Amino acid sequence: MAKQGRILVVDDNQGIRSALKLLLPAHFEQVELIPSPKTLLRTMDAFKPDVVLLDMNFNTDINSGNEGLYWTGELRKMYPEVRIVLFTAYADVALAVEGMKRGAFDFIVKPWDNEKLISTLSAACAASRKATKPRETVSKSDMYWGESPAMLQIRRTVQKVAPTDVTVLITGENGTGKDVLAREIHACSLRKNRPMVCVDAGAITETLFESELFGHVKGAFTDAHSDHVGKFEQASGGTLFLDEIGNIPLHLQAKLLRVLQNRSVTRVGSEQQIPVDIRLICATNMDLEKMVAEGRFREDLYYRINTMHIRVPALRERPDDILPLGERFRELYAGKYHRGVRSIGEDAATLLKAHFWSGNVRELQNAIEKAVILCEGQEISASDISLDARSSPAVSSGQTLDQTEERTIREAMSRCRGNLSLVAKELGISRPTLYSKLKKYDI
Repeated sequence: MAKQGRILVVDDNQGIRSALKLLLPAHFEQVELIPSPKTLLRTMDAFKPDVVLLDMNFNTDINSGNEGLYWTGELRKMYPEVRIVLFTAYADVALAVEGMKRGAFDFIVKPWDNEKLISTLSAACAASRKATKPRETVSKSDMYWGESPAMLQIRRTVQKVAPTDVTVLITGENGTGKDVLAREIHACSLRKNRPMVCVDAGAITETLFESELFGHVKGAFTDAHSDHVGKFEQASGGTLFLDEIGNIPLHLQAKLLRVLQNRSVTRVGSEQQIPVDIRLICATNMDLEKMVAEGRFREDLYYRINTMHIRVPALRERPDDILPLGERFRELYAGKYHRGVRSIGEDAATLLKAHFWSGNVRELQNAIEKAVILCEGQEISASDISLDARSSPAVSSGQTLDQTEERTIREAMSRCRGNLSLVAKELGISRPTLYSKLKKYDI
């Protein structure tokens, strides 16, 4: 079989370059080796490699991997068709994940296994030759409803609410997918072909709040060198999504309320009122009713944004959805990172179902992404999954596993109003098992 693929090796270790100079030419069409990224771009243009095997550190006594990450980003921008395989002596999971998130095809840990190295470089060459972008078979914005009663009720609500222009307040813990639900509402609305403008209200500094949301005119303040269209104007005709609205300072809430009441904005430095036609969706992980009672959130603004309230349940409240969501993320990242990972193994599934998921869907997504990157075969095993022990309520609050289980069952009984079939389905256990646990905890 004819050798294929042009490999460029960038490594400052003479011994490693010598070993690779002997190994790689037997398997690939052409191999070029350089000791430093100083000549990398020039070599890229002249040699035109399919794959770059890139060391992550080029300075003595520095092992942060920052150089490798930097050049990964630069190469991906300038040569998007070239595949990058990172070469590191430090098996750091976070570093490997970060490198692949920045566009690396794969990574190899020194000292390497020859068969694994050749296999990885060959796969990278094949991907480079196809010259196609990695296919994400599942969009991150796709809404997964699942089968839990709470999510099915939300789906029915969205079907009724989305075609209207009613203002929606979405609440729930961090990581539950409030932004995904907001996009689903917009996608099902009559404004779906118009822009949806998303604003992290808590991330806007107080000094820029009015300028960012309402816009400014040239000369309104220092550095205002031209007119600026604010988020409200950008969203006119479409949807404005204000995320983390509970973080807006009290004195700025009055300015937001005025715009929502008048449906017009006045740019900073101007007196002209500009009409805006928006559909407003807000989200927060805070208890706004409590904040109103404490005087930290305006009551009139609360009622203005709370025409329709949707609470997104925590992932631990919908345990039957954990594995289906995990499979969706596995499919997504297997495509994105060119991994032949086709399933989640039984031991991994057991681990996923037992975890508390205080970080909710976002934590699950991150766990599966790492597992796909680290998985050596076609099936994710428990050893591929790294979970944060701090996510467990038994660790964070001092509860035993029995206490946590009892609390979870009692909460499910309350939500399902004592319907044992629904409780068993939500907890992912059989009715006989539920009867046994009810008797155990005297519920």
